[in-house]
This record gives sequence, structure tokens and C-alpha cells, in this order.
Amino acid sequence: MARVLGISAFYHDSAAAIVIDGKIIAAAQEERFTRRKHTADFPANAITFCLDQAGLDIDDLDAVVFYDKPLLKFERLLQTYYAFAPKGLISFLKSIPIWLNEKLFLKRVIYNGLKEIGHYDKKKLKLLFSAHHLSHAASAFFASPYQTAAILTIDGVGEWSTASIGIGEGANIKILKEMEFPHSVGLLYSAFTYYLGFEVNSGEYKVMGLAPYGDPQSEETDTYISAIRTRLADIKEDGSLWLDQSYFGYATGLRMVNHRKWEELFGFKRRKPTDGILQHHCNLALAIQTVVEEVVFKMALEAKSITGADSLCLAGGVALNCVANGKLYKKQLFKNLFIQPAAGDAGGALGAALAVAHMYFDVKRPPDDEDQMAGSYLGPEYTDSEINILNRKTKAVYTKYESFLDLAGFIAEELAEGNIIGWFQGRMEFGPRALGNRSILADARNPAMQMLLNTKIKFRENFRPFAPSVLAEDVDRYFEFDGRSPYMLLTATVQNERRKALPENYHNLNLQDKIYLERSEFPAITHLDFSARLQTVRQEENPRYWGLINAFKNITGHGILLNTSFNVKDEPIVCSPTDAYRCFMNTAMDYLVIGDFVYSKAMQPGWGKSEKTQD
Repeated sequence: MARVLGISAFYHDSAAAIVIDGKIIAAAQEERFTRRKHTADFPANAITFCLDQAGLDIDDLDAVVFYDKPLLKFERLLQTYYAFAPKGLISFLKSIPIWLNEKLFLKRVIYNGLKEIGHYDKKKLKLLFSAHHLSHAASAFFASPYQTAAILTIDGVGEWSTASIGIGEGANIKILKEMEFPHSVGLLYSAFTYYLGFEVNSGEYKVMGLAPYGDPQSEETDTYISAIRTRLADIKEDGSLWLDQSYFGYATGLRMVNHRKWEELFGFKRRKPTDGILQHHCNLALAIQTVVEEVVFKMALEAKSITGADSLCLAGGVALNCVANGKLYKKQLFKNLFIQPAAGDAGGALGAALAVAHMYFDVKRPPDDEDQMAGSYLGPEYTDSEINILNRKTKAVYTKYESFLDLAGFIAEELAEGNIIGWFQGRMEFGPRALGNRSILADARNPAMQMLLNTKIKFRENFRPFAPSVLAEDVDRYFEFDGRSPYMLLTATVQNERRKALPENYHNLNLQDKIYLERSEFPAITHLDFSARLQTVRQEENPRYWGLINAFKNITGHGILLNTSFNVKDEPIVCSPTDAYRCFMNTAMDYLVIGDFVYSKAMQPGWGKSEKTQD
């Protein structure tokens, strides 16, 4: 038996995962427990949860594995500063003490962190380190249903690698080709994230959401695309690229870009986070999205060429770009496509554990062709007793349903009447997407819902789109799509007969007028280009969520709901019933459902933002 704990930490999105004989038992991000979004802290809470879920102590583990190799990363840091010297001296002097104290001696930090969780015999504990992109590759391939597949990983940077192509066969992965720092698709996209006024390592999806507001027919957009291709990035036929480092500062500096050169290249200064969004910002977002889609497809084409595989597995932060994924899927370059739902650094914890289980302990892959992620429902769940603790502490007023059919019927009626529902069920999702267990739900047909959710519930930018959850058996009624998208990592186009015609002056409208145009029968989930980030829901994967959507279909004739993550801006997705109730009471949600308990906002005792409860 191989019992392996995987850890990712100290950069961003710390997480832990536990794997027993190749089976994924549990996985969770540390941010969900500490309520500090994208935390880099040692994942003590996530580790404790994983051990409890597996019924293990630290001494029961056969190995603990960290998701990258800090000595190689330190080597890259030193060589990079040496290559660019004397440029970057201030950054060097600031970062080296941190490396020496915290990251270079990572074994000691991990041992001490584990000691805080529980007593163990250090002499018996096997501590291993997996290469960063191998961790990404393993997270996708070993979790996929395929026995043989090409593997493509794309992110900012691991130790040296920024992208890799590999082949997975049975219980083995071989990396065939890598692109190295400082040339990086992920860092290129992050540089534009920064220049457009969003936060690096968390705001990239905002750039993706802003891109459809760009004008594809605009000469300005074409100029931006040309500038990226000719001045910033030399893109090769295999998808690798060379970035002109005179335009960037991330290699040795404290800034992503050379502001002066970017202003000269694009004709405007970096947008401050508090500034309004203008058309040239939208056009620049569209330009970089277009270029990244081109690069991802070329990399996939190269993976196909050198592996000859019929299936492709994707991981790394860039694999969360669902627009690029959707276009890659539509080209049908591969017969099968699997994208790790926790594709970023959090998923590295899982990948490291899977890599050690299969490639170190020689655990065989399961013979069946099943997705090993179990719908990504790998986090904590809560009993009725634990929910009742919340009820007593908050004096919450609730109705407990004995029949799920009755509960689903009632909530479906409220959704159809325009109410907004906080939906908290079963095990929490692993990864950045809410997939029906920690979700906020609404009627996708309601034209006011996008504005209401962004301003009164999520407290975020009003251009941000929302995603649909649709019954898997009904997906082709609404979208030009005939496959599966259980993890909300593919975009699909709304069926032509469901669309509404755009006005002739559409591209001349300002951003605010474009946002609230009704583009389809389901305006709350239809983006400007008639696309939607799609989740298909199967009864066997999530019977309660499927049951609710089906109940909504019985009332309205449509098996489709708006689904967004159960959180507000700058906070992680809720983990516990207390998190859910707090978020519910401090937003304009109408109902909260936790398991079989239903809470109406109108019936709750007053609860100000300063009041807190403990689990």
C-alpha cells in the first residue's frame, strides 16, 4: 500500500492532497480554511483535513512529497540575476534573504510544519520533491481516464520550465520537450494582466472575460496583435516563443513590464486598478487573448506531432483559460481532451502525490476508463449535527426538508420567480470553479441577473460574465457542443436559434451599453461573443445538483441555471456552513440551502458584518 501526501505551498494557492494506492482520497486549498485568498502559507489546515479524511496519522504515510524542487528554483534565481547583472540588484537584495531563510531550507520548514499538525518519527518519514511541471503533468494524466495520452503543461514558471510536452503511458510519464524561463506564455499573459490594472496570479481570468468586449474589426486591435507578435514575442511553429526582455521586468525586477516601452508600444499608460475601463483596454485584452489562443493551439499541434496520441491532457495555470480550451476542443485535433480542474499550483499538490504513487511506488493505474477526479468533489463535507451547531449559534430560522424532491421543487420555484440561491451541498470542490456544491444559483433567463449578481452579490466588476450549468442530456438544445464539460473549463457557443440580433452600431457602443444587451434567451450567461463557460451536469456525478436543475426544467421547460462561485470579491469560496451563512447574510441572496436545511433571508435575525461565529 502506498499512502502519499502531496503539498504545494510558499508561492501562491497552497494546497494538500492525499492518495492511497493511486486513488484520490481528498484534496483542498488552504485558503478555504484560513479565508485568505491565494494564501502561500504552509497548508496545515488542508493537510489536517486530508489526514482526517483518510483516517491516517503522519506516521502512517509512506511518503510526503512537495510539488517542485526548490534548489533548482534557487539555481534559476541566481543564474538569472547573474545574466542580467547589474540590473535587478535591489530585487536581488530583497529576495535572497527570503530564499535563504524560508525556501532554500524547505525540508526544515516542512518538517516543522508537520510537527505542528501532529507528532511523528522524523527518521521514518520519507520526504520527496517532484519537478514542478511533472507535478502538473501527473495531476492531469494520472487523474484522466486515458491509459495513453499526450500531456501539455503551460504556466508562468516552475523551476526552469515554463511549458512542457510529455507522453503518459500507463503508470509512467516522460517529458519530451520543455520551454524555459524567461520565455513564458503564462508570464506574457500575466504582464498584460498587470498592465490592464488587474492583479497578477489572480486577475488573469478578468482579462479573458474582458477580451470579448474588444472589437475584432478594429484597426487598433490589429495593431496591438501585430505589436505583440513582432515586438514582444517571436512565436515559433511549435508554439515556443522568445520574449524580448527589454520590454519586461519580471526576470530581475519588482515590476512585470518596462512601463516606458509599453507606453510607446501601445500608446497608453498602465491602467490603475481604480480607473475606468475604456475601449482600448478591451482591445488590448482581445489582442493578447488572440495571441495566446494561437500559441496554445500550436503547442497542442506539436504535442500531437511528436506523440501521435489520440488523447490530450492539459494542466498548468494557462490551462484555466477556458476560451483557448474551447477553441482547441472545437478543432478536434485530439479525439479526447482532459483538463485538470485544479490546473494551477494547488493542483500541483495532487499531481506530486500521484506521480510518487505511480512512478516511485509503482502503483498500477486502475483498469477502468473513469475520470479519477470524482467530479472534483474532494474537500470537506458537513453533517446535520455540524449544521445544527451553526443554527444554535446564530439563532438561524430554517426549514428542514425530509424529502429532497420537495426541497428541489421549492427551490426551483423560487429560482423561477427570480430569487437568488446560495447552494451548499456535500463535499467542497477542489480547484477554482464552483461545480454545484458551493455555488450561487439564479435563473439564466433573467436579463437583470448579471447586473444584480455582480453589484449586489459578488461586489465585483460589472463586465464579468457568468457561467451556465446545464443537464448533460440537454446540452445540445442550448449550445453548439456535443461533448462533456464537467469542470467548467470549456467555452461553447449558444445555439443560433437561441440568439438575439445585435444592433448595427454594436461595435460603436460604449462598454456599459454592451454589457447589458440581451444577446440570447439566456442573457445572464451569454457573453458578448455568444459564448458561455459551460458546465454539463450528469445525474451519476452529482445527483442533488442534477435533481435541482431537473426540477427547474419541470417548471420552466429549461434544464439550465446560472452558476457562480459561493463567495464575494477578494474572498475564497465558502468552505463551512458558517462561511456560507455569513456570506448569505451579508449579500442580497434570497435563500440559502445547506444540505436539507433551507434559510429564507426574510426570516433571519439581523446579523451585521462585524458579528462572527466560529465553527
